[in-house]
Amino acid sequence: MSASVLEIRHLRTLQALRDSGSLVRAAQLLNLTQSALSHQVKLLEERYGAPLFERKSVPPQFSAVGSRLLQLADAVLPQVEAAERDVARLLQGQGGQLRIAVECHTCFDWLMPAMDAFRARWPEVELDIVSGFHADPVGLLHQGRADVAIVSEVDAGDAAAVDHHPLFAFEIRALLAHGHALLAKAWLAAGDFADQTLITYPVPDDMLDLVRQVLEPAGVRPARRTTELTVAMLQLVASGRGVAALPLWAVQGYLDRGYVAARPIGPQGLRGELHAACLPQVSARPWLQDFVAVTRETSFVTLKGVELL
Repeated sequence: MSASVLEIRHLRTLQALRDSGSLVRAAQLLNLTQSALSHQVKLLEERYGAPLFERKSVPPQFSAVGSRLLQLADAVLPQVEAAERDVARLLQGQGGQLRIAVECHTCFDWLMPAMDAFRARWPEVELDIVSGFHADPVGLLHQGRADVAIVSEVDAGDAAAVDHHPLFAFEIRALLAHGHALLAKAWLAAGDFADQTLITYPVPDDMLDLVRQVLEPAGVRPARRTTELTVAMLQLVASGRGVAALPLWAVQGYLDRGYVAARPIGPQGLRGELHAACLPQVSARPWLQDFVAVTRETSFVTLKGVELL
């Protein structure tokens, strides 16, 4: 019998292709170039003399050969990953805690599914969210009150003392009521907000991407109104009480139902990012590395318009 060309990376490629829905997104998920991923697929197809999936279908429809290999991936990869976690436990000990501090009000929409997936993989690690909203979650790391802080940007002043693990990037859209005059525009510029009431969360301006990246540099200071609840913000927008700017993934469901309308901000769109910050000694823990990996993968696969950093 000839030696098999199958490797773990090939099985991961098949899973990523199924879970992400395209070659482009699978390459992002695996941190590969699209050409490298395509080369892997071509190698397998040449070895078996048959296509693994239909190239023109989105999401890809796997052939009988591709489905059988995908079945193998689903059986083997969980065992490989479980064995790797067990080895880490044997080498570094079990147990631990992961206290998470967040600075964004919308973090819980994606953080909870990631925490659920992580809990199933590391049941001995105690998970907790540091209660309350924190304007300076990184400060909690230095105070020993949190192990990980979810932040929207990397502070250069903390670079030497704090590790920043990139999670994902996303688009921020302007939200408007149906019939709003600004819907006549393909995208909104800073000046379009000047005579509007901007509805935001009650946080400092330097934590609001729209203000920090767009309005403040242009010297635009619209009237303001705040609310702590996303659903209340959307209700105010829908009733014509003002405009807002939120991550596309956080409001996609409301847009799909036609509750409010949206427009890009700027000709290239407004982009936000999220990172997991922790102290170097926490970065060295194997379950922290797995938390970052699980969070990236879960968010990339389940959230609309997310790109990995």
